[in-house]
Amino acid sequence: MRLPTLITRLRARDFDPLMALRISLIVLGKSLTRLWGRDVMLYNGGVSFFVMLAIFPAIAILMGLYSILADPALVAQQGETLAQVMPDAARLIFQSELIRLSQAPPTTVSVQSGLALFIGGYASHRGFKALLAGLSFIHDEDKPRGFVGFNLLALAVLIAAMGALGALSAVFFTFRILGETLDLRPLRGTLWLYSEWTWASVGMTLGMTLIYRWAMSREPVEWRASLLGGIVAAGLCIFASWGLGIYVEQIVQLGATYGSVATVVIFLIWLSWNVNAIFFGGALATEVELAAHSRRVPLASEHPN
Repeated sequence: MRLPTLITRLRARDFDPLMALRISLIVLGKSLTRLWGRDVMLYNGGVSFFVMLAIFPAIAILMGLYSILADPALVAQQGETLAQVMPDAARLIFQSELIRLSQAPPTTVSVQSGLALFIGGYASHRGFKALLAGLSFIHDEDKPRGFVGFNLLALAVLIAAMGALGALSAVFFTFRILGETLDLRPLRGTLWLYSEWTWASVGMTLGMTLIYRWAMSREPVEWRASLLGGIVAAGLCIFASWGLGIYVEQIVQLGATYGSVATVVIFLIWLSWNVNAIFFGGALATEVELAAHSRRVPLASEHPN
């Protein structure tokens, strides 16, 4: 579309760029206020803890399944590639666990997967409950779900998230394996197709958009608000990984303070930043929906008698 045509259409819709900027800044400020609420940090800590507790059992479960269907060493190699979205120090924990499980006997991995299924399932469910509770708190949900409904919702979101993660990982691994073993390059020259950052961004955007839309409130949140929140949350998560990597590698040396547990501390900081990004996406989706609703519904004083 040519620029004069675009300007003409914006004028026809009475578009005021200064007003749009003002509204955007107001929405951003209100979103940050929601994020920095007094109790949001408690939900952040709960989600980070249970994710930390669940992620390693989840790795054991996946490796147990792949030990039956494929070569675990190959899957570990591809998993290390997917882990490039983590900061270097936090990635070490993930990679060391993949290497350990890939070198363990299949029977040992299967036994560990069985035990991990219970531990990981419990921790994952609790983590999603904390996430949904935090989003409901940020959204100021005035009609919270009951005990049974809330637990079932968290379980449904958990199953859907695991299914979506498995599907995206399978597609990503398929492209990687085809490219490395058969030298088959679909859409040759499109490097973004093989980038772990692309798939992480797409998966996070879609996942958070659906969560904001259907799980943050009893009433569905508007699609545009949910999508904007999902895009921003995904972008902030990617930026958090990149920024934390620069912070711990070039600005501060956490190893001098925390010693041998520095990698665990960095991993927890990375989780906390990502959870904050998700909560900010929910706050932004809430404020965008409220702003859109206030523009559609005029004040009572504006109606003629």
